Amino acid sequence: MDAPRIAMDASSPAELFPHIRIVMGTVVGLGITRLLMTVASIVQHPNRGRRSVVHLLWVGSMLLELVLFWWWEFALFRLQYWTFGIALFIIFYAITLFMMAALLSPDNVGDYDGYEDFFLKRRNWFFGLLAATFVLDTIDTLIKGGIYLERFNLGYFMQVPVGMVLCVIAWRSSDRRVHLAIVSIHIVYQFYLIGQFFNTAAG
Repeated sequence: MDAPRIAMDASSPAELFPHIRIVMGTVVGLGITRLLMTVASIVQHPNRGRRSVVHLLWVGSMLLELVLFWWWEFALFRLQYWTFGIALFIIFYAITLFMMAALLSPDNVGDYDGYEDFFLKRRNWFFGLLAATFVLDTIDTLIKGGIYLERFNLGYFMQVPVGMVLCVIAWRSSDRRVHLAIVSIHIVYQFYLIGQFFNTAAG
């Protein structure tokens, strides 16, 4: 029982990170694949389910979110101390994003009045998970700590209270205009992050 523990303790952060990144990348890749298959299905079978601007905008936003997460996590290579808890947290974060992608990629919308009807009837799950990602992202940033944390301004940390409020509004409302406004705000904020923090090397 002691030998594996000794081997793990002897591993450097540089050796551990690629293994965690492979698992994380697999989960992210599954989410991207699921979303792309949904887009392909809509193109191939346009009459199978009523298309929705709200749904497609969230699909595009979620694709971008998965790519940003994958890029964002490059900063973990600087982490000097890994624990099983940190590794589990990173994988759990990736799984949360995958679940959001899955909620945008129904296997069958035959029982619903198209993709928008499906999305609105599953919005509590989707926006519950989205609210969780704001908290998870903050924890992720704190884990990276130090110099990494100093890069961010108030605009980044305001995402948690503002994001939570928007998620509650989306949770409570089935108004299409409300959902169009919220997904538009989310996409604008994603591009703000790209312009502010992603024009240089990751991390």
